[in-house]
Amino acid sequence: MAGRQVRTVALVGVGLMGGSLGLAARERAGVAEVRGFSQTRATLDLALERGAITAACDSLEEACRDAELVFVCTPVRLVVKHVREALRAAAPQAVITDVGSTKGPLMRALSPTEQRRCIGGHPLCGSETAGVANARASLYQGATYFVTPGAHVDADAYQLLYGFLGDIGARPVAVDPEEHDRVMAVVSHLPHVLANVLMSQAGQHAGARDALLSAGPSFRDLTRIAGSNRRVWTDIFLDNRAALLASLAQFQEGLQEVLEALAAADAPRLGETIVRAREQRERMLAAGSLPAEDLYRLMIPVPDRPGVFSEIMVALGDAGINVEDLALHHMSPELGGTLTVYVLGQEVCERASHVLGVLGYEVSTRREVEAE
Repeated sequence: MAGRQVRTVALVGVGLMGGSLGLAARERAGVAEVRGFSQTRATLDLALERGAITAACDSLEEACRDAELVFVCTPVRLVVKHVREALRAAAPQAVITDVGSTKGPLMRALSPTEQRRCIGGHPLCGSETAGVANARASLYQGATYFVTPGAHVDADAYQLLYGFLGDIGARPVAVDPEEHDRVMAVVSHLPHVLANVLMSQAGQHAGARDALLSAGPSFRDLTRIAGSNRRVWTDIFLDNRAALLASLAQFQEGLQEVLEALAAADAPRLGETIVRAREQRERMLAAGSLPAEDLYRLMIPVPDRPGVFSEIMVALGDAGINVEDLALHHMSPELGGTLTVYVLGQEVCERASHVLGVLGYEVSTRREVEAE
């Protein structure tokens, strides 16, 4: 995405995620200066040695000073605290974001003024190894990167973050923060709970060690994430407690259906649960493997009022529409401006136009160029 060149990035936390951001910023986005802050001096020294940062800072304030873009890459229990500190320390025009796995608590903690330049973020990538020693510039390549703009987000701030994420190879997708947490409870947090329970159950059986050594791929796949970092995942479970409890309750309902079918030796009902799961999986896989299409432009006149930009981007994200690029052309407070959004494929363009039409926006579209 063409946009303003980011020259200075600050990293609050330089582990795997922060270190990889620093490497990607320098190698892929052409960022000249990456400042890092960590509670541990040895981490900063290693980040310098690996080229993940260009300057090791003794305080968060020093790292954030004069930075255009600040990434808070600390455990979720510390994100709100460090975001607030970054907002105070950074320049008034700086954009603040994070990489935490939950978004609701952060966005609820922000005032309308803070929401203008603080945008929640969650990249769907990572590694089974941790620390800056394992950081790599390619970590974000092709990764879905959820962004959760608040109702009062500044469009220029969003454009800056969106453009930078595209430059490092990620695919940013706007989503409502509460919806993000509900989705992540199902597709990420619940699987970790289940893997832990299944692994513990297997370990209670006599001769479990021999059984595990000869376990088939199903068991290994299901328990690969069991026993992940205790502190990190305890924080995530508690931070997203309400959504995770709801997901667990729904999962219990599914288990209860299987229990009842087994108890009754009801083969058709058992088979139905398997077929239903297969069909759902096939639909999800099909949705994620669309062929390359032509690029289409949607031009949307927008009024100059808070919440418009966030409303549009979140609506498109909720509809499963990937925005390939965007641009906002300001006119005046009286006339508003024009938001231009680019999507791939005529069908996606038509869906996006319909979604925005339902919201009351007048949308004009045009086929742009053929995708390579």
